[in-house]
Amino acid sequence: MPASVIIRPVQAEDCVELVNSNLASIALHEPWVYPCRDEVGFHAYLKNCGTERAVGLVARERSSGRIAGIVNISEIVRGFFQSAYLGYYGAVGMSGRGLMSEAVALAVTHAFKDLGLHRLEANIQPGNTPSRALVERLGFRQEGYSPRYLKIGGEWRDHERWAILSEDWPARS
Repeated sequence: MPASVIIRPVQAEDCVELVNSNLASIALHEPWVYPCRDEVGFHAYLKNCGTERAVGLVARERSSGRIAGIVNISEIVRGFFQSAYLGYYGAVGMSGRGLMSEAVALAVTHAFKDLGLHRLEANIQPGNTPSRALVERLGFRQEGYSPRYLKIGGEWRDHERWAILSEDWPARS
């Protein structure tokens, strides 16, 4: 069965559609994430994605071509660590169909197979039940709890640390 979503690196051509999707999705995103909401923010995000330390992937529903969400692989550390952080968010109107689970799974496969990473860590706010359920479905394990870990929306927020190792990731295509 063909994939329901495709992922590819974010591109300048995604600007208007992604900004509009993020604006329409504010109620879905907050207080968990505050993605770019204007052209300036998008171009700063795009510039960051073009480095050796970050990959931004846009997930699109295969049938409609609409943006289903974004998956970020960031703070990539090489050498003895071969690790990165994984972040993601969906688009309003696209939830409840497994699109982001599929997109994140494709991104994890990309991180392990193509980027050669050994470990991915997702930090999730305790009340973000859908995000927690997503990583649990994909086989991430909870490693710990970090009080006041990340400043999001102007506030220091607690996070649960979830991770997966390349050898624990099932072969997926």
